[in-house]
Amino acid sequence: MAIIGSLIKGAIELKGALTSEPNHIEAQQKILEMLLKTASDTAFGKTYEFNKVLESEDLQKAYADKVPYFDYHQLHKEWWSRVIDGEEDVTWPGNPDYFALSSGTTGKKSKRIPVTNDMIEAIRNAGIKQVEALSNFDLPAEFFEKEIMMLGSSTDLQEKDGHLEGEISGISASNIPFWFEGFYKPGRDIAKIDDWDKRVQRIAEKAKDWDIGALSGIPSWMELMLQKVIDYHNAETIHDIWPNLQVYTSGGVAFAPYEKSFNNLLEHPITVIDTYLASEGFIAYQERPETDAMKLITDNGIYFEFVPFQPEYINQDGSLKQDAPSITLAEVETDQDYVLLISTVSGAWRYIIGDTIEFTDVTRAEIRITGRTKFFLNVVGSQLSVNKMNTALREIEGKFDIEVPEFTLAATRINDEFNHHWYLGTETSVENNVLAETLDEVLKKANKNYRVARSKALKGVKVTTVPMSIFSEWSGAQKKKGGQVKMERVMSEEKFAEWETFVSENISN
Repeated sequence: MAIIGSLIKGAIELKGALTSEPNHIEAQQKILEMLLKTASDTAFGKTYEFNKVLESEDLQKAYADKVPYFDYHQLHKEWWSRVIDGEEDVTWPGNPDYFALSSGTTGKKSKRIPVTNDMIEAIRNAGIKQVEALSNFDLPAEFFEKEIMMLGSSTDLQEKDGHLEGEISGISASNIPFWFEGFYKPGRDIAKIDDWDKRVQRIAEKAKDWDIGALSGIPSWMELMLQKVIDYHNAETIHDIWPNLQVYTSGGVAFAPYEKSFNNLLEHPITVIDTYLASEGFIAYQERPETDAMKLITDNGIYFEFVPFQPEYINQDGSLKQDAPSITLAEVETDQDYVLLISTVSGAWRYIIGDTIEFTDVTRAEIRITGRTKFFLNVVGSQLSVNKMNTALREIEGKFDIEVPEFTLAATRINDEFNHHWYLGTETSVENNVLAETLDEVLKKANKNYRVARSKALKGVKVTTVPMSIFSEWSGAQKKKGGQVKMERVMSEEKFAEWETFVSENISN
């Protein structure tokens, strides 16, 4: 009998029973008040008169009226560049010890996002909440004695100008609690290896020494690591190496596109739990098995606002128009895409994180990520979100019995007419023109705006299939291999031209 596992599971269940569910709306009001009070004497707080905002009867409205929207580039130019230069009390008291490097999916160079000690604590608290939620998933006591493979970026953080820099997964892993180190794999030494391929090679070599019960990481990179371990040991599935593997904690992107290819690496299904950890903070986690939606963490250092995701509110570069209306958690509805805004204990204020979400349960504050504001393809009025693209590709997978975990596309001009050119990462004998016709019909049926666009300015659809490896090699060539990196789903014409050149050179090789 797993005595230690039973004790750990029992302690988690007891903690859950004793912890009451917060009133999400009240929790958000308290978080905003705490943020404003804490930052009132910072340069940002003085500029936007936080003390006066705090005197308002309607705190949330006064805050929204006083402070403009900021994307990374605006916040960096006006404020965070001063933080990076070492100035104190700029957007948050003091000066942070860490900066999270994030090139996201669209930026040409790394962003440097402040990570304060308050944010480190908030991320750690969110992780504990997620562990406590495991008691809802009916896992056996033995599971709580197994090791956890956390596949993130390197924990070998780089020192620069008195700060430490790295991806948020590397920063988080370098700050794990001491009591967790015995469960954490691949361990500090391997986790510090900066070269992705070398790190995965060492994981493969050591894999049989570990009793892994859970995995955590971005789906695309997790699949590559699992395949490497399987190949290295000439195994059939990952369960031949880690027979007690029962849980996969996915994060950062929707798991659905990867579900089919991921399951092919397993001997039997495992529990998949979604999380939402961004460079700017730990935003949400899946709390219960009845849904794949995630619960916003409303009482832990992040204040949320929401802008209805409508074309008239979005600039061509994916940023928000300053006159776009925002609403609070008390006003949201289901079946509506929203641009997510956050204000945090790292000194982000009304910050456009770049993701779009929808609520599946307002009372529980449960959401799904539906896409990226910059991946919204609306060049000729087609109004395609990543969520709609993913849904269409799942139908394509079912119709042709194929796997399409990765894709990218752009609105391109062919003979001076706009076309959508899709690149699908898949192995199939189905001809490209058949895939294009089917994808076109699926989108016409599912999306009225797309159907109208196809009858007017959008003249055609083109599909090119390429090996899955092309997508990971592209990320590697962009110096984005591993960690929190996500593939660009929609590219500009300029970026798409680079992509097509890369594909041509690497397939010919």
